[in-house]
Order: sequence, then C-alpha cells, then structure tokens
Amino acid sequence: MNRTRTWIMSASLAFLVAACSAGNNSSSPQGGSGSSGGNPSGGSTGNSSGGSTGNPSGGSTGIAGGSTGNPSGGSTGNQGGSTGNSGGSTGGKTSGTGGAAGGPSGGAASGGTTTTSTSGTTAGGGAATGGSSAGGATSAQPAVYTSTNGSCVSGTSTAWAAGLVGTSTGTATVTVTDTSQPQAWEGFGGCFNEKGWQYLQTLSSTDRDRAMQLLFGTDGARFAMGRIPMGASDYAISRYTDDEGGADTAMANFNTTQDSKNLIPYIQAALAVKSDIKFWASPWTPPTWMKTGPFTASTETGSPTTTSNFDSGNMTDNASDLTAYAQYFVKFVNAYKAANINISVVAPQNEPNYALCYPSSVWTSALYAKFVGQYLGPALKGTGVGIMLGTLSNSDSGKDVDLANAALADSTAKGFFTVAGVQWNVLDKVNGGTTFGGLPIWATEHKCGNYPWSATGCGDGSSTSCPAYNSSQAPNDQAYGVESWYQIRNAIKKGKVTAYSAWNMVLDTVGNGLDTCRGWNQDALLTVGASKLNVTPAYCVFRHFSQFVDVGAKQVATSGGDAVAFKNPDGTFVVVMYNSGSANSSYVVSISGQKLQFVMPSAGWATVTYKP
Repeated sequence: MNRTRTWIMSASLAFLVAACSAGNNSSSPQGGSGSSGGNPSGGSTGNSSGGSTGNPSGGSTGIAGGSTGNPSGGSTGNQGGSTGNSGGSTGGKTSGTGGAAGGPSGGAASGGTTTTSTSGTTAGGGAATGGSSAGGATSAQPAVYTSTNGSCVSGTSTAWAAGLVGTSTGTATVTVTDTSQPQAWEGFGGCFNEKGWQYLQTLSSTDRDRAMQLLFGTDGARFAMGRIPMGASDYAISRYTDDEGGADTAMANFNTTQDSKNLIPYIQAALAVKSDIKFWASPWTPPTWMKTGPFTASTETGSPTTTSNFDSGNMTDNASDLTAYAQYFVKFVNAYKAANINISVVAPQNEPNYALCYPSSVWTSALYAKFVGQYLGPALKGTGVGIMLGTLSNSDSGKDVDLANAALADSTAKGFFTVAGVQWNVLDKVNGGTTFGGLPIWATEHKCGNYPWSATGCGDGSSTSCPAYNSSQAPNDQAYGVESWYQIRNAIKKGKVTAYSAWNMVLDTVGNGLDTCRGWNQDALLTVGASKLNVTPAYCVFRHFSQFVDVGAKQVATSGGDAVAFKNPDGTFVVVMYNSGSANSSYVVSISGQKLQFVMPSAGWATVTYKP
C-alpha cells in the first residue's frame, strides 16, 4: 500500500497530511512486527541506504520496500520510508537507513533521529513523527482521519481520506477537557453469525482475508470484542442447539458439530488476525426439550409463515432441566476452549422477555434469578467465566428491567454477575440514567436500522430523520451511518457504557435472517453482493472509534460541536466528531491548550489523535 505523510513546518508545529491505515497502531504488535517479519530490514528491499542518500527517491524506495514487507506491518514501513523521504530530501545525510529501520518501529529510525537539517528530527525523524503513531495510540504529533459516505476505505486499499492538522489562534469548534469519566473502556466489537461466514465464502480468498483485516486488523477497525451465539441466532443458517433429539439431562449428546461448520471457522479467522479478542456468548434458545409452549410469537411481530419449537416458548422450571442447562454452558465453554477460543463471559438468555419468530425463549424473573444463583453460577465457579445480567432489551412495562432488578435482589444470584448487557429499548433506558447495581454496562447489540414497524424515524431517540422501511434490501447507506453515530455517541456519553458491539459484521446486501413473521432487511458493517466486498458508512463510523480507542481508555469531557473523546492509557487523546453541515476548512479542536485545525468534510466524520 502506498501511503504519504507530508510535514510542513510552521513557527512552532509541523502540519500533517495523513492518509490513515491501521498499520498506524503501535498498541498492537502487528504494526511493527509486520514489516520486520515480512522483510528483516523493513523497507530495505527498496533501497538499503534510503535516507542516507539525502534524496527524496531514497524515501520513496523505502515506501515501496516497506509496503512489500507485509500489508499490515509493511504500511508502517511505508510510513517510515515516507518519513525517510522527507528527512533525506531536507539534507538528512545522517538520517539512518530510511526504510530499513521502518519495519520494527514503524519508522523510528527512518528519516533519522540524528539528522541536522532545518527540519531535523521533526520532519525527518521517524521517532518523533513517524509510523509509531499506530492507530494514533502513541502518536507524538497530531493526526486527523476523515471520511464521509463510506470513504474510509478506497478500492482494495484501506487508505483514509487525507486531512491537514495545524495550529490555530481561532475559536475552538470542539474543546476537550481532561476530566475522566469513571468507566474504563473495554472495547468495540461485533457478533459472529453463521450467515456472515456463509457470504464471505462467496468471495475470493483475497477479499475474504481483507474483510477479516478490515474488522480486526491493525489496518482496520481493530475490534477487541466478539459475541458468539450458543446455538442458532436469528442470523444462523438453520435452527439448532447443541443438544437436540430429546431429553438429555446428562448432556450425553452435547456436540458442536454445527458450530464447526461456519461459526468456529469464522471466529478462528478473526483470531488469526487479532489473537487477543475478548469473547462472550449467549443462547437465543435453550434446547427445545427444555421449553414449554405456547410457541406463539408476540403479537407485535405478526403471524409466522411456519412454526417451530425453537421459536418463542418458555424455559421450564424443574431441577433436572436447570441442572442440565448449566452443564450445557460448561460444555459449550470447554468445547470452544478446545478450539482455542476462550470465552470470558456468558449471558443466560438473549432478550429473555421476547417471544419471536426466530430462535427465542421467555424467562420469568424468578426463574432467571433462580437459574443464575442456584445452577449456572455454581457450575461456572472457579472457571474464570463471568455471567452477564443480560442481554436486556424489552422495556415494555419494565419487563427486562424488572427481571434484572429481581436478579439483583436475589443475594445468591447477585454475586455471580460481572457485567450488565443492554440493547435496544433497555439501552435507551440506560441512556436516560437507568443503572444495574453498580455493574459495568455493555451495549451488546447495535440497532440494525430499517425498522418494519416505523415508516419514519431512527428509533434511537434522536431527532434525525431516517428513511422509510425498505422491504427489498437493507439500506446500508449514509443515513444509517448517521443513525449509527447517534447510537454510539449516546451510549458512550449518556449511558456511560464500557463496551459497544455491532450486530451483524457481515451480510449480503439484502440482509434477511430466519424471521418467519416479517421480512426485516438488516444492516451490516460489510456487505457481500455479486461476489464483491462492500464497506458501509456504518463501518466507517465504528472504525473512527475502534481503530484508535484502546482498551483501558477513559472517556473525557467535550464541549462544542458533536464529539466524543477518550484518553488512552498512554496519554493519547482520541476525539471523534460528526459534522452534519457543509465542509469546514477551519474546524478547530482544542486539547491541553493546543488548538488544532483541519478540514472537516461535509456530512462526515473526523478522528483526531494527539499526545501532548
């Protein structure tokens, strides 16, 4: 990948033209080790004396050299070479080895920390300004990454639209105040659904690998978390659980045969890109022999075209089934561990008060608390696997909120919960101030847009208008990107969540699941159509956050504009902004007394990273 950074000196600060790729993220070992692994000397394949020639072409050769090292680490070499170019061209005769040092440290020696030219260590010194910014996490200089209407990925490259950062004496559009909120960020992520992997199989291996890089790679969204369905979700290929065929209280027939076809390979492909993903799991339905009828969906969803005992119904309240179901969780966790997938948290039930026309089950508040306190909690004790109070979704007459409060009022059950998981209407309640016994709160499912019950409106509590329901395909458009911004922004700033999860990471362009009541064409971050991989504006919105905000970051306060800001553990500020109006060539962000100016696109987003 060809990537350019040009530094222009002012009286006190270099200006940066940055084309972002996630190879910029030194907080992940992939950024540096990629170039050095792809080629022992980073960009040295281009010209081993890159910067030392004191010639712009030396740096350029460093770029090409680094880029051939490795797509993720190579882009760091790329940056190193480019910086070597700048250093060399300004007289960097002592600037080191250009691209050669670019690999291991993302340009730490690639333009030369010992150069004596006028731009010296600023323009030429990769250690001061080079590729060590790795996603912005450790950048010593400000950088900006902008997009609009899905422009955060171009062609087969992952280069972002370039932006210019400089100093300003003007009035700040957005001011960041270093006042941390109490929540420590645990990560952005998405759900692994079978249909996603099915559609990825229609792509070339190159595009399939690219999709995994876009979602989990350093040169992509860098998702830190992943949700795993236990059995079929509404976006499985077929209805199933891991123990069907009749009452089996001994769990003798438990197996993950179906999981191994599409789900486990999908997760393992992600792990091949990012090895430290944090996984959590939840069932949409228990085994059907554990449920009783009526298997009738809620009236709000319409009438099913076919019926199934996987859909709706009620969890039974008897000791043998509850004991068996607790062991079902234990066996599931162990089976995935054997596949090198470590699950750290499980939720007893997805949306426990919704009876739907796809895999689902209703739990009473008393039974939910009883199962956690007397069965699931003791079965998982000592395993290191926590229990989520969730996923809570139905706020009608307080259903899921009442269930959560009943579980927290049970002294035995309460001690087993490590986190609360909320989505949809209950997340809206959390945004309005609802809490759950001091538990950290994860936003467990991003609203998927295109609501069949609403002719207009986003369903996210904002005043922004959204298109009418589309019965033929998911919109996956700019309007849903804007809606996604409001959902994420509100959950972080108002709800104080500590994690945020997308729903489908990959679907086709139509977006249908197993729902037999209504054709609900749902959105995804990446779509597959006509054997082509497409990037949606919603993906870009997630990437503006997830590529740069590190696990352990703290949300910090902002005023002015439409912005969310974090401070990473290494002290780097990450400011994500949305501009609903026309382009602004004098958009100013004030951080730690420094006013940074750049061009904000019309109807677009920007992420500024800055380490004082």
